Amino acid sequence: MHIELPEKRYYGIGEVARAFDVNTSLIRFWEKEFDVIQPKKNAKGNRKFTPKDVQNLQLIYHLVKERGFTLEGAKTHLREEKQKTLSNFEIIQKLERIKAELIKIKSQL
Repeated sequence: MHIELPEKRYYGIGEVARAFDVNTSLIRFWEKEFDVIQPKKNAKGNRKFTPKDVQNLQLIYHLVKERGFTLEGAKTHLREEKQKTLSNFEIIQKLERIKAELIKIKSQL
């Protein structure tokens, strides 16, 4: 899944939820379930996600929604094989970006 977010230091939970096309409650739930997601909270309690948090959310989304892992399975997979999973995920992202560019070029012809 290729998400489109502008280059910023912090993203609001609404921006992140729209980028992943999920409800904000799912993002809050994943924050509680996975330790790798640590958004900053201001005095009002609003969550601000860093680009690293968004990347971790993208990895969790890939494991849970696209590959069909359960939450426990995704946690275990991230704990035991995080480096292998990250390298595979980065390759998949690059290929998806290339595919999107090729489709864009094809439509312009």
